[in-house]
Amino acid sequence: MDRILIVEDETEIAQLEKDYLELSGFTVVLESDGQAGLKRALEEDFALYILDIMLPGVDGLTICEKIRAVKTRPILLVSAKKDDIDKIRGLGLGADDYITKPFSPSELVARVKAHISSYERVATNPVSANDVVEIRGLKIDKTARRVWVKGEEKTLTVKEFDLLLFMAEHPNRVFSKEELFSSIWSAEAVGDIATVTVHVKKIRQKIEVSNSDPQYIETIWGVGYRLKG
Repeated sequence: MDRILIVEDETEIAQLEKDYLELSGFTVVLESDGQAGLKRALEEDFALYILDIMLPGVDGLTICEKIRAVKTRPILLVSAKKDDIDKIRGLGLGADDYITKPFSPSELVARVKAHISSYERVATNPVSANDVVEIRGLKIDKTARRVWVKGEEKTLTVKEFDLLLFMAEHPNRVFSKEELFSSIWSAEAVGDIATVTVHVKKIRQKIEVSNSDPQYIETIWGVGYRLKG
C-alpha cells in the first residue's frame, strides 16, 4: 500500500485530505510543522509528498527543494495563493504539480493517483539496451534515462527528461503547449499548461549555452515549441 506524506498546518484540511486518500487505499502520514515534515520526508520513504506552501518552521517550497535534491518521487504543492509566481517557483524547484485552495478532495485524489501511476510506469517500463537519441551534441540515453550535452552530463527531473525525449524523438516538429501537456502529463490533464512553459525553461537552463539564443528548443511564437534537428 502506497504511503503518502501530507505536511499541512490547517488541521481540518489535512484531515479531509487524509480521509479521502485513505478511502482510496493509501496510507497517509500527517505532519503539521515544516521542520518535522522535512525530517520525516528525508528519513522515510513515501510514494508521494503533499506540501502546503505556508508552514510554520520551514515553508513548503524549501521542503520541496530539499526533497528533490535526494528523491525522485512526485511532489504536489498546495497553496491558498492564486499567484502564478508561487506556481512557477514551486515547479522550478522540482514540484510535479500545484493545486490551489479551496479544491475538491476528489480532484486531489485523482492527481495523486495519476502522478503515482506515471512515476511507476516510468520506473518499471523496460527499454532496450543502447537505446539512444543523438542530435548535434545532445545525447539522450533512454535506457539509463541520462542526458549529455557535448559530453557533459546534465541532471533532469522525471518530467523534464520525458519532455525533452518526446521532442527529440520528433525533431523539427512544432508542438503546441496543449499537445505537449497532453502527451507528457496524459492522465494528469487536470493540471495547468503553464507547467509546460516552466519545464521548457528549466530544460533550457540545463542544456542550452544561451537562453536568448537556444540551439535546441526553439520557441515558435503564438504556436509552441520545437526541438531543432
